[in-house]
Amino acid sequence: MTPKQIAQEWLAAFNRGDADSMVALYADDAVHTSPRIRAQGASGDGQIVGKAAMHHWWSSAFEKQDGLRYEVITLVADERCAVIEYRRHAQGEPTSRVAELFEILEGKIIRSNVYLGN
Repeated sequence: MTPKQIAQEWLAAFNRGDADSMVALYADDAVHTSPRIRAQGASGDGQIVGKAAMHHWWSSAFEKQDGLRYEVITLVADERCAVIEYRRHAQGEPTSRVAELFEILEGKIIRSNVYLGN
């Protein structure tokens, strides 16, 4: 799969609430960084490492937040990276604008970084 296809698969899995399919797109030792990880006290440096930690992170998010979904604004990619800009929707929360960068090596996400906008 190309980086663009991986990002599209990731987004579709997220919007289905399918943590298993999301995690399958990552390398075993991948790193995910997000300000939400730090804000929710999951990790002081805002990072989680490895598939098990990511699976727990997203499964918990799907359980806790009704109506959690991402609405794509744009998706761009080259041969190594993909960036999704999206609107984050969760019931009872204001819609927020987010960008997520995926670094991909040998068909797996090795790093993902979340950037929160206004």
